[in-house]
Amino acid sequence: MSNILIIKHGSLGDIAQASGAIQDIFENHKNDQIYLLTTNPYLELFKKNPFINEVILDKRLPRYNLIYLYFLMKDLKKYNFSKVFDLQNSSRTNFYKNILFPKADKIVWSSSITTLSSNKNKEEFDKISVLERFDYQLKQSGLNTSHTLKPDFSWASTDIFEIKNYYKFDKYILLFPFCSPHLTIKKWPHYNKLIELISNKYGDKYKILTAPGPSEINDAKDINALALLDNGRALDISQLTSLIKGSSFVIANDTGPAHITAHVGAKGLTLFGKHTTAYKVSVERENFKAIEVSDLNNLSAEKVFERLEESLS
Repeated sequence: MSNILIIKHGSLGDIAQASGAIQDIFENHKNDQIYLLTTNPYLELFKKNPFINEVILDKRLPRYNLIYLYFLMKDLKKYNFSKVFDLQNSSRTNFYKNILFPKADKIVWSSSITTLSSNKNKEEFDKISVLERFDYQLKQSGLNTSHTLKPDFSWASTDIFEIKNYYKFDKYILLFPFCSPHLTIKKWPHYNKLIELISNKYGDKYKILTAPGPSEINDAKDINALALLDNGRALDISQLTSLIKGSSFVIANDTGPAHITAHVGAKGLTLFGKHTTAYKVSVERENFKAIEVSDLNNLSAEKVFERLEESLS
């Protein structure tokens, strides 16, 4: 039995996308121990993943913090990992490789760099979708892949009976009108108009909800929807996943909740401006589609409502 390490630091959407790759790594190494290195926001979440035996914390302190770096590398070396699957594929994790396995090839250290064949251009490779890149990486590392292109994030769910009972809702439409402060280009400004259209059409048939993150609770006051909290705190990732999975429909900006929706099989739409494409971030699934426009400000609430109405009919 060998020890296998997977590295996945974040973000939330990336965690959902990597679920299939993690499952395939597990299924190709059923007689081995699977460890995962991640950051604090996802530590408890990954402890629920049935395909991981143990989770290791990386505080991701600055690389010039040599004391932290020394002890992290010392801790990782004690596991005597026979193989590392770098699903983060960042400059930081490549830095880790140069410390832990400086001469390793794709047999020992699997990453987008070590598995890229000489006839492929890295710049062109990075233009293909996230899931296709994972699939290529794992196949080049000798793995059979059955789940990488079809990740299932349902393992992250938890029981939210108490929350549903407290707010008294059954059928609901879930909105995610938020985005990171430095990524306002992803934000669609017409959610309140959309809420008005939904209410006029469906009345009380669907509760209109939102689930703000810790930094979005104040912003949620500007949205004419019921903001769900758990004793005044934002829902955790497992609660959020369950809420999304049980929804009738989700409409979201291009953020983590959109990727969760895609990979738990829920119905919905994500709204894309010119910042990237739905193909590149692998967000479209059978039940979850994207509307892509050059300027989100010009995407009307009526257009979004029309797509919602078609799906619910």
